[in-house]
Amino acid sequence: MGWRASAQSKPGRSLALILIAIVALTGGMFASGHTKPRLGIDLAGGTSITLRAVPEAGNESAINKTNMDTAVSIMERRVNGLGVSEAEVQTQGRDNIVVNIPKGTNSEQARKQVGTTAKLYFRPVIATEVAGGKDAASPSPSPTGSPSGKPSGAASDKPTATDKNASPSATPTTQGRAVTDGLKADATPSASASDKPGTSPSPSASGGSAEADANALQAKYAKLDCTDTKTRSTVGDGVKASQPTLACGKNSGGQWQKYILGPAEVDGTDVDKAQAVLNTQTGAGWTVTMDFTDAGAKKFGDITGKLAQNQPPQNQFAIVLDGEVVSDPSVRQALTGGNAEISGNFNQQSAQELSNMLSYGALPLTFKVDSMTTVTAALGGDQLQAGLIAGAIGLALVVIYLLAYYRGLSFVAILSLLVSAALTYTLMSLLGPAIGFALNLPAVCGAIVAIGITADSFIVYFERVRDEIREGRTLRPAVERAWPRARRTILVSDFVSFLAAAVLFIVTVGKVRGFAFTLGLTTLLDVVVVFLFTKPLLTLLARRPFFANGHKWSGLDPKSLGAQPPLRRTRRPSAPVETKEA
Repeated sequence: MGWRASAQSKPGRSLALILIAIVALTGGMFASGHTKPRLGIDLAGGTSITLRAVPEAGNESAINKTNMDTAVSIMERRVNGLGVSEAEVQTQGRDNIVVNIPKGTNSEQARKQVGTTAKLYFRPVIATEVAGGKDAASPSPSPTGSPSGKPSGAASDKPTATDKNASPSATPTTQGRAVTDGLKADATPSASASDKPGTSPSPSASGGSAEADANALQAKYAKLDCTDTKTRSTVGDGVKASQPTLACGKNSGGQWQKYILGPAEVDGTDVDKAQAVLNTQTGAGWTVTMDFTDAGAKKFGDITGKLAQNQPPQNQFAIVLDGEVVSDPSVRQALTGGNAEISGNFNQQSAQELSNMLSYGALPLTFKVDSMTTVTAALGGDQLQAGLIAGAIGLALVVIYLLAYYRGLSFVAILSLLVSAALTYTLMSLLGPAIGFALNLPAVCGAIVAIGITADSFIVYFERVRDEIREGRTLRPAVERAWPRARRTILVSDFVSFLAAAVLFIVTVGKVRGFAFTLGLTTLLDVVVVFLFTKPLLTLLARRPFFANGHKWSGLDPKSLGAQPPLRRTRRPSAPVETKEA
């Protein structure tokens, strides 16, 4: 009676469920605008960047395997933090790192950030002006006038750093960037990072040496031309974090700005997390929030407490990445809560770029770009075409085998393969923007291998059904009695395949992970298709006379399967027991 209960389970519900899933996934694919899977660098082309580790003076031993592996990990997070799929970062030799960035969304920003891979520092601003010597702003706050010659409230508003848990301050902030009058007196940095930035030590405290160094720095600052590419690439070279330095950066108007910066008070390792946030409550628009480590919170609280007492521009700190100032917010108050918010004229892209730099900007080594080449998709396209041809040939052979051996049953198998293909395609298209999945050549190979895995599940079930018919059962009870045994075999087989794919995904790197991911995904889909489509469809077809009566083209003909008539429709009566006459 077990098969009768199963036969009454309404297989139409399972078929309706998988149909709804296909329609929903297809609708989501078109609604999101991602109707094709994202392609990896070998199929779509992209950029390959080779970075060389540069030893710092007196610290040549820093270039070692541990630091190189750490740098690779940070670069991977930085690049993929921008949503770039299938970006590959790997070491090459002792001091080189190769970064492959596929063509696609945010790849331009990724190339820019990979090229700026030095350490991240927070340095107090001592003096700043537009490159070329023209003042960018007056040293006093100007809430109504525009120091940079732009209308008040324009896109040049200065970013400000505040405690993200505090109420908004009404204190006006300086627009544009400021240059200090009396540069010689104010620009002399202190010899200690703990001294107040922007004040020069007295000769009795630091001696003539510090004054000479300050004068030399001022002379370099006066000659610094940040509009020159070659000059920008060398500014700050060889300067330690504990020393004052010069730096360049672009202001909101797109002009190059030059800076004198004090010793680093906080470095990138002190930032625990940073993220771009759309602040709708205060109307500040896009902001960047930062959470510091315990040690970083103390250092950041100390320096912001000192900066808040100064006049512009010496109430600003510069966020310096690879010798370039990426932001220079002003400070309104001491930020002692272990977190801060940078607000200003951010859009979504600029806020995400800055938060990504803050999160993943600190590297244990300094790198220089040795080469940057463009990878074309021609070779990968040829290989993809060859792979698709091989897949089509393999699929055609599978279909021919099914038609020749299973005849009418092949209709079930072919429809199941089409359903599996539809689910695989829509999921790959949606997983691209969702988790950054990109289809590369190994992933295509994984999809081709999955054809055999999926067909194997159908064959297991079909053979179990045919075995039941050989034992003398009719089709409907044969379909139900064969299912528990076939289901157990299918689940064990798919579990082994999925486990192999999971292990391969965990222990490998690079493109091989694409093969493992695709293999694991298609294995899970195989279980879904067999349970929700193949078995219910065969249950419905078993009620049709063509299959139920064992037509010779159905693939379930009892005579061709070797079943001995009459078929066992009911329980056979037991043999009579002979009795001896008294």
